[in-house]
Amino acid sequence: MRKIFFAFIGIVFCCAANAAVDSSLVGSAEKYLNSITGLSGDFIQTANGKKEKGTFAMLRPGKVRLDYDDMPVQLISDGRDLYFFDKSLDQITTVPLTSTPAGILIRENIDLRNADINVIETSDMKDTFSLKMNLRGQEGIGNMTVVFDKSPVKLNSWTVVDATGAKTDVEFDGLKEKTNFGSNYFQIQHHRTINTSGGDAFYD
Repeated sequence: MRKIFFAFIGIVFCCAANAAVDSSLVGSAEKYLNSITGLSGDFIQTANGKKEKGTFAMLRPGKVRLDYDDMPVQLISDGRDLYFFDKSLDQITTVPLTSTPAGILIRENIDLRNADINVIETSDMKDTFSLKMNLRGQEGIGNMTVVFDKSPVKLNSWTVVDATGAKTDVEFDGLKEKTNFGSNYFQIQHHRTINTSGGDAFYD
């Protein structure tokens, strides 16, 4: 299950040479992303030929949550770090939110043209458009592609490819704007820790 985690946080190891960038598409994506406070819906993740379904939620700035339907796995960001919670093992792995694709999408201010995010290619299709991007100054370690519906502009999917060439697609369905999440929704509510006095301790 750790492969799920690293597939989610991984970044593509490839760069497009002399790729075209349409500034109007970049502007449309930036305007849309900055207009959203929160989203909720379903997702389908495809990796290594296997599909996994679950629910997705985000709340800007900094919060995201993915719950998988058929696996005891949960991904939660509390605004600072991203936690991978393996419920079957009662274990948590933590990485900085800035190292994840979701980290780009849930910043307080999303600047796709002048900050550390570097859009290296855009594609304009019939009903969708996409932006391929990486972190400026870290071009050699990868990029991600985010796809948007055109009319109205809406998050459609993203694709991440890790340094080994393994690709993970996450496609969203039924996304709706939502901000009224519970106060603890973006926090891990229950997991086991080691009690130095013996036995297991739990927190809520």
